Amino acid sequence: MRNAKPPIYRGLFPVAPTPFTESGDLDLEGQRRVLDCMIDQGVDGICILANYSEQFLLSDQERDLLVDLCLSHVAGRKPVMVTCSHFSTQIAVQRARYAAERGASLLMLMPPYHGPSLKADEGAMIGHFGRVADAAGIPIMVQDAPLSGVTLTVPFLVRLACEVPLARYFKIEVPFAAAKLRSLIELGGEVIIGPFDGEEAITMMADLDAGASGTMSSALLPDLLRPVLDHHKGGSRQEAALAYARVLPLINFENRQCGLRATKSVMAEGGVIKCEAVRHPLEQIHPATRAGLIELARELNPLSLRWGH
Repeated sequence: MRNAKPPIYRGLFPVAPTPFTESGDLDLEGQRRVLDCMIDQGVDGICILANYSEQFLLSDQERDLLVDLCLSHVAGRKPVMVTCSHFSTQIAVQRARYAAERGASLLMLMPPYHGPSLKADEGAMIGHFGRVADAAGIPIMVQDAPLSGVTLTVPFLVRLACEVPLARYFKIEVPFAAAKLRSLIELGGEVIIGPFDGEEAITMMADLDAGASGTMSSALLPDLLRPVLDHHKGGSRQEAALAYARVLPLINFENRQCGLRATKSVMAEGGVIKCEAVRHPLEQIHPATRAGLIELARELNPLSLRWGH
């Protein structure tokens, strides 16, 4: 039975990678291990089927299989956010309903987009989010990302939050994210329930200063981001800044050199998963880039680098 007033979600909500075998099939046992590792990392929630999960390379059948597997395996240990983005409102609604029926706590949704000449205007976007919210009945994280191909202005996001009360969480991962978060919070006030930092936490400290209540990083190092969040929340900004400065070189290398490959490489090195392959047409990580990533990771020793050993 759906709660009339769901809890307020904040903190660490990293994106789970989707592991594959060498042949490119889903590694279901590896997926379970990824989820267990993330829970041991001390996360506040887990996001699945996001862009960093290679959702754009998964079939509909694989999506359903992963929703079933992830929600049943996590089994309420942590809230699970399921990404349901699609240009078709009907398909987004079906995905959202499927996830909600299986126990998802939140959804994540980009605005409908299928190329520069196939995108919705603001009225249609309101309808898109509204129909998804009506179908699922659980909170929605609005993903404001360059990959969406749509500019979401602050006044529009506030309008969306007012007209679709379940769409009051926002993952901001566009350039100058801190400025946008600050404006969103100032203009929206109490209707902005969950302003989140995005883009692998590369702007996390500035975003926290701007009022972000959580971060959606990769699953590479959430345990190392915990001190940043906790110190900042506790009013110890200097300690938060020091903790953030310590991990920023690794975050920067992940974001600028590796992208979604980074977590897989570190988790493979750490025995969490057996294979770090990404699906074609994505290119595999270059050996030299991988070596640089592992070198930086070893200096910080995140749980993902040692969980499986």
